[in-house]
Formats: sequence, structure tokens, C-alpha cells
Amino acid sequence: MTTSLITPDYVRLMAAYNSEMNRRLYAAADRLTPAQRTEPRGAFFGSVQGTLSHLLWGDRTWMHRFDGWEKPEGGIRTSPGLYPDWDALKAARLAADAAIEDWAARLDPAWLQGDLGWFSAALGRDVTRPRAVLVVHFFNHQTHHRGQVHALLTGFGEQTGDTDLPFILPFD
Repeated sequence: MTTSLITPDYVRLMAAYNSEMNRRLYAAADRLTPAQRTEPRGAFFGSVQGTLSHLLWGDRTWMHRFDGWEKPEGGIRTSPGLYPDWDALKAARLAADAAIEDWAARLDPAWLQGDLGWFSAALGRDVTRPRAVLVVHFFNHQTHHRGQVHALLTGFGEQTGDTDLPFILPFD
């Protein structure tokens, strides 16, 4: 399998998309009551806030591996409760999105060609995979869980506006 499937331009595009979609989701979630945000709704990570907390935990975990960020506390099972305070979660999300865009802006194409090894607590073993594949997974994981949050928000009657990549970012 080739690992040249992505470029730094792809990473920058997806980082910008991540930031914009998070702005839209958090704005819609801000219009919910605290009880609505934390209400278990049958999603894998329970609630809107729990899913957003897990997503930030996941982003920080991958960025720990990619860029040396501080490793987040806990694991997958405890990730929905990492940010019980809504304002703290929002602030941490904004900071993470800016840092992801910063990482993308300085990404060296050669870095994408290498492998990354780490101990996977989820699998209970050491794993090594191509960095390019892991970066694609990183952005796919974001999209997957944002889709879950979008569905939960829609169930509360909230709207985020368009979510389609080609129509929400400026292409000149």
C-alpha cells in the first residue's frame, strides 16, 4: 500500500475544515441547555458533550503522537467525562483547533512518508503504521464523531448550516 496518498496541502485543508465544523457544532450546542448537552441520547459516547469531549481527547491523543502534545488524561472509556465543564471544553477545543492548524502549516512532506509506532492501550500492544494513514484516520475520526454530534443536535432541532467540505471553506 502506498503511503503517498496525502500531502501537507491535504492536511492543511482538513485542519481548516475541522476548525470550521467545530465552530459550527459548538455554536449549535451552545444554544442547548446544559441538561440537553449532557442528556444521554444513545450515541456511543452518550451525549453531545460526552461525544465532543471524547473527540477532543482523541485529537489530543493523536497530536501527542504526531507533534509531542501533552498526553490527555484517561482512556477511551473515561474520555466522555474529561471535560465536565462546558466552558472549559469550548476553550480547550478552540486552543486545540488553532494548534492543529499550526501543526498542519509547518508539516514537512517527508514526515508523512515515515511510520509511527506507539503502544495502543485499546489494542493492548505495540502498533506501527504509516503516518499518512494515521493522519487520514485522525481526520476521519473527527468527521465520524462530528457526524454523531450533528445527528444529536438535529434531534434537538438545532442546525449547523452546511457541512459539506467544498461549500464551507473559501476556494479562490
